[in-house]
Amino acid sequence: MKLPKNKKKVLDRLQKAVERVRQFAYAQPAEEPPGRPRIGVALGGGFARGIAHLGVLRVLQQEKIPVDFLAGTSAGSMLAIAYASGHTIPEITRQAKNTRFRDFGNWKLSWMGLASNQRLEHYPRKYLGVSTFEELKIPLAIAASDLGTGEAVYFRRGPLGPALRASCAYPGMFVPVEIEGRMLVDGFLAAPVPVNALRVMGADIVIAVFLEAASGRKPSSIVDVISLSFAILQRHADLEWRRDADIIIEPVVKDFLWDDFEKTPELMAAGEAAARAALPNIRLAIEARQNPEPTIESLPQRSRIKK
Repeated sequence: MKLPKNKKKVLDRLQKAVERVRQFAYAQPAEEPPGRPRIGVALGGGFARGIAHLGVLRVLQQEKIPVDFLAGTSAGSMLAIAYASGHTIPEITRQAKNTRFRDFGNWKLSWMGLASNQRLEHYPRKYLGVSTFEELKIPLAIAASDLGTGEAVYFRRGPLGPALRASCAYPGMFVPVEIEGRMLVDGFLAAPVPVNALRVMGADIVIAVFLEAASGRKPSSIVDVISLSFAILQRHADLEWRRDADIIIEPVVKDFLWDDFEKTPELMAAGEAAARAALPNIRLAIEARQNPEPTIESLPQRSRIKK
């Protein structure tokens, strides 16, 4: 039986449509382009000098260089919490400019230190609206040093307050912080710039930000004596973190004092200048990860070098 011409056209169209659906359903999926490298930023300590970290982070943000992981030591941990909490750079800047010693410490002479930093325990909740690592928008590791073993201790989950206190417990100035039976002090002793934590977290590229302490000036307080003494030790130490970092950014902040919070604009400018100088190397590192040079093993069979 012959079908009318119009019905035949309809059947032909249906058959072609079914064939296209089959081709779509059984086709091999297109190979996805390689993902971008995951970038981690490690922020070192430095009291008020840590505000320079904000300048670095602002440049990365402006240049659309993503930050997938953060790690911080001492002042770096405080700035890392602020950034990972989702607050804007202007908001964090205003808070940094208004920060004073009384916001995180109080002079309380004891056999273990000149002051207590217990007030820091409430800092994340009071000023940033976060209390735990799990509330942060960017994965974060906070570094402290174990006085008993000399090892670095990293916090990545649970309450932020105790971890921040331990990371900022500058030896001689602040009393150590006891957590789970371990006496912990400032992370700069064991992890001056915590790049190793970022590798463990999964970073492909690690940007380390180091803040050199003041040198060559006459101390004017016991805090200066302690700070300058540790700065000397740091300069002569075997700084393993330098070998493990892909990019090192070093803002020129050594002439700023430990409590120069009111000089926030100048500190941020120093961080921005250093970050912009490092941008070509950062982009090269990203490009190298996205488009690696072919090796003999990765070349097609016909292109391999014959012996």
